[in-house]
Amino acid sequence: MNEQEINRHWKKILDTMSEGLMLIGPDGTILTVNHAFERLLGYTANEVVGRPCSILNCDACERLMEKGRKDWCTLFRQEKDVRKRCIVMKKDGTYLPAIKNATLLRDEDGATIGAVETITDLTQVDRLDHEIDQLSLQIEVEGGFHGIVGKSDSMARIFQVIEKAAQSDAPVIIYGESGTGKDLVARAIHQLGRRKDGPFVQFNCAALNEALLESELFGHIKGAFTGAYRHRLGRFEAANGGDIFLDEIGDVPLSIQVKLLRVLEAKQFERVGDHRPIFVDARIITATNKDLDELIQQKMFREDLFFRINVIPIHLPPLRERAEDIPPLVNSFIRRFSARTEKKITGLTPEAMERVMAYHWPGNVRELKSALEYAFVIAERGLIDLHQLPLNVFSKKAARGPETMPPKAQDASEKTALIEALRECNGNQSQAARLLGVSRVTVWNRMKKYGIDLRKVMMH
Repeated sequence: MNEQEINRHWKKILDTMSEGLMLIGPDGTILTVNHAFERLLGYTANEVVGRPCSILNCDACERLMEKGRKDWCTLFRQEKDVRKRCIVMKKDGTYLPAIKNATLLRDEDGATIGAVETITDLTQVDRLDHEIDQLSLQIEVEGGFHGIVGKSDSMARIFQVIEKAAQSDAPVIIYGESGTGKDLVARAIHQLGRRKDGPFVQFNCAALNEALLESELFGHIKGAFTGAYRHRLGRFEAANGGDIFLDEIGDVPLSIQVKLLRVLEAKQFERVGDHRPIFVDARIITATNKDLDELIQQKMFREDLFFRINVIPIHLPPLRERAEDIPPLVNSFIRRFSARTEKKITGLTPEAMERVMAYHWPGNVRELKSALEYAFVIAERGLIDLHQLPLNVFSKKAARGPETMPPKAQDASEKTALIEALRECNGNQSQAARLLGVSRVTVWNRMKKYGIDLRKVMMH
């Protein structure tokens, strides 16, 4: 193919590119674009050719405003190539995170005749980076129901609700004390739902003040306020086509609650500093450890917003109310910690397990994980002993042990823990003993004491 033939087919060649491309004249007007540009930004070629490139509202573009040279780009002034990460505004007003490469075009005499710019879509890259960040923050444990370990009747019922909630697009709200695993439930709903191939965006509403919270949730445009040097892609816009999980919804200020209500009712919002409505298709999952009814009475939470988010409520029990789940949780955490260290730690001593079972765990599963992680640092090998647990667990004053727990409640907890340990170990009494931190004889005696039929246990 000679140069003449290449020139005849250059437009077709450009249209095979996956990156958006545009040619810009020295005066800043767009001369031509390729098909990828149209696909990425939503404009047709006829809508942009002849117009200034500033219509893309790229937040990385720096322009020298001179008399008679409106929107004169520094690319031409500084005469050097540009490679920048930026956010470009699409025709519908939504943002496209991208890498922009720009270089000057010169004639045979070296005079500048224009510039070529390519736009590489970073949407999927940003999404994957965000998901990796979220996964690194999780307290998830291996096995169980999508990372949630629990074999108690209460958790079995919750798993059923999660499966049903996942098949709906209706808002879900998760109630539970801090550390009960509300984030794991939200992620399980996403993974089981019809939006599992879309983004899962998680955000803690209690982490920021009112102004920053609005910007984080809904985004802002460049120049919206002092310090807004770039566009910001909001969490709702990032969640389009997927699920957004808003933790600590009870801490959201009233002014932001109004905007959340609009998203729920009209599926649209406005960025800070902009009046253009942005439409979003995202299912909202919320969570709180507060009493929203009480907040409504105190005029701190909008009743209409409560009715909109409280469509499918899920109530997570605290760990102290499902003590039978402690042995499998302990076992799962120990396996996880052992896999990433060279220490040969196999379980807890009988005294340590007794105290772990007796402790009231105000921090729930998160506190249990932290306590075992601490013990792993202190212990060298074998079984974790009582004195290797954190002081708050080790101290008798902090325990709900035999001296404070009614005998009948203690027996019920002991029986349930034994049954769950036997199921966890597929009926192997020696393994169940190690899991519970007791001897095999103790397991046998407790089975006799409570009339536990191993065949019936394994059939359940």
